Amino acid sequence: MSFVKKRLPAQENNLNRFLKVKIDDLETDKRELVGVFGRTGAGKSSLINAVIGEKNLLPTGDVSACTSVMIKVEANKQNKTYQADIEFIPNEEWKDELFQFLGDKADQEDDYYPDFVEKLSALYGEEKENKTSEMLMEKKYFKEIPEFLENKKKILTYESAEKLSGTLVRFTRRDLEDRESKVKRWYWPLVKCVTVRVPKNDLLQHVTLVDLPGNGDRNQSRDKMWKQLVGSCSTVWIVTDIERAAAETEAWEILENASSLMGNGGECQHIHFICARSDVNLNDREAILKRNTKAKKVVSEQFSQQETIKKQFSDEYLKVFTVTSNEFLEKKLLNPDETEIPKLKEFLQKLNDCHSETVNYVSGARGILSLIQGASRRDGAGKNTDVCTDLDKKMKDELDKVRKPMEEAYVAFEKCLSEGVERSKRSCESALMSVIRPSDVENAAFHQTLKSVVNKSGTHKPKNGEQINLNGKLASCLTDSIDEEFKKTFPNKRKCGPFNNVINMFSLDTKSLIEKYKDVELQLIFLKTEEDKIKTELNKMIRESKKTIYKSLTETIGKNMQGGYSQAATFTGKDTLENMRNTLEKHVRAAKNIMFEKAKEELLKQLRDLMEEILKKLEETMQESIELSLKTDGDSIPDVTWQLEEVNNYYNEL
Repeated sequence: MSFVKKRLPAQENNLNRFLKVKIDDLETDKRELVGVFGRTGAGKSSLINAVIGEKNLLPTGDVSACTSVMIKVEANKQNKTYQADIEFIPNEEWKDELFQFLGDKADQEDDYYPDFVEKLSALYGEEKENKTSEMLMEKKYFKEIPEFLENKKKILTYESAEKLSGTLVRFTRRDLEDRESKVKRWYWPLVKCVTVRVPKNDLLQHVTLVDLPGNGDRNQSRDKMWKQLVGSCSTVWIVTDIERAAAETEAWEILENASSLMGNGGECQHIHFICARSDVNLNDREAILKRNTKAKKVVSEQFSQQETIKKQFSDEYLKVFTVTSNEFLEKKLLNPDETEIPKLKEFLQKLNDCHSETVNYVSGARGILSLIQGASRRDGAGKNTDVCTDLDKKMKDELDKVRKPMEEAYVAFEKCLSEGVERSKRSCESALMSVIRPSDVENAAFHQTLKSVVNKSGTHKPKNGEQINLNGKLASCLTDSIDEEFKKTFPNKRKCGPFNNVINMFSLDTKSLIEKYKDVELQLIFLKTEEDKIKTELNKMIRESKKTIYKSLTETIGKNMQGGYSQAATFTGKDTLENMRNTLEKHVRAAKNIMFEKAKEELLKQLRDLMEEILKKLEETMQESIELSLKTDGDSIPDVTWQLEEVNNYYNEL
């Protein structure tokens, strides 16, 4: 298409500018993200290596070592090398962390302090002793990673997966037993994310696999990226050992804690519970297959009993796999299909097929070439009055069809939220007490935890235990009130579009118009491709906007609670715990009559803005396309007969 662009006339009129922009806009669809979760030692890295056919790609090892950072695995489409892009946390964040624990007001009572000491040992070894935070930021400690001090990415390139893996281990894995090692410095404490690119891999052409830590991160940058990635996953793989599939609490906790981010707050369409090492401790094929069948049944039953998860996902989202990477590679007891690795490969291939950039590009190119050829043939724009009249009328009718169900959804949300506001007012104080006065924790042990909660604006990830999210707890009645309506209005399953599928149903019926107006067939083909393109763009926009809309309830509560957090954070010395509790209780009592109403109003405002943006984009895009394809004369437009014929052949094949 770059050749066609060069042949367009140099003079700058509306049609020429429009065509050049359309050619530049030919782009690929977004990559499908598959998030891979699992506890330490569950075998995530081994599974990814087996599925993509790269045995030595991601570092694997014994149970004492674990992956500490997010790792994205995708295709290298530029060359035949194995490449890793290492993205560091901002150096200012590490400087702040050093100052927090080593500065004049060092807080060594924080339950995060042991983790900090581990990071120091990994990065500096014995050189950490008797050093100030300023001294530990000196350049000499970062000679191998100057990119960290410059806030740039470090890029590693090797000819083999094994060589890349050997270097990558310092940036991605921590040794929980801290054995003696020849490595002087480990850099995983400073790494935010690693993107590994693999050459010549068909399964990764349009799919990215993401090896994710279980429940977010204490580091602000890593936690923000973790939430963004989880919310963008169209598929989630939960990896667990087959011997502990149903009983292992960590796997279910990971799924439960991330469920709202994946569901109404995300775009997850598939949950795959992967029972790994299906051959472990068994030497008989029939025994392995029997245990596999039992594991699938037990996991499915357990899933149906998960109340929090089921608010976001029905049983149809779940599929259970029983896999063994060892047997897939060695073929001692099971045939390849029985290891179920091929089933995961087939699933990834289907994701690729559904998001083929070739189809998107060829469809768009066909539309543009049709418009160019149509413009080069026509005698004058004035002859298209009848078809334009039909299109204008059809446009008005179709926009009304889009507007009506969106308005109905708005009314439904308003009703649900009004009920949620009243429930929130009644239950907010008990919800607060369950967080700030837990019955199963001693006051002495809880003092520092609550201090961390107020210092971090209502959320805190303890070293042990689940993440505390006071804002989410206070907003829970509001989110519960809209969960079902939200799933119905913004389904993650893409076969069912948002707002009762109205975007997908929008149609100017160009097929019928082509039968009626043969002389502008090519222009109408272009309008059809533009219609498909804007619908795809709108569905993408809605998928992103709905995440923001859903989390607005919790965020608005957080903003309204900030005054209470700030005041509670000022207390020190004797009775600090009780003073913090009393301050938060008073703040909630004083704010409850307005903050839940504000949360409701903010969500409805964002919903209204989205509705208006949808209608505006739909109308303006299609009106511009009609105007420039049927109401504007083309000057010296080139003949593209052979290019159009070639693209039509490609289009029909696809």
